[in-house]
Amino acid sequence: MKKTTGLCIIIAIIAVCSFSSCKKDYTCTCTFPTSTTPLVTPYNNVTKKAAQKSCDDLVTFYGGGTCTLK
Repeated sequence: MKKTTGLCIIIAIIAVCSFSSCKKDYTCTCTFPTSTTPLVTPYNNVTKKAAQKSCDDLVTFYGGGTCTLK
């Protein structure tokens, strides 16, 4: 019984960890045809999905260019 309970706890912890998102620091670097200086925007303590959306929104906001997320 104790082995089963311990195993269930371990499985529950793994399940929770797999569904949670890791928050990290990311940097979005954008280059635009009208500028020689790249725009570098840091995103701190966010999920990759949120950082990618914000990075993509910069392209839309500035009307073109290319952005990469690292």
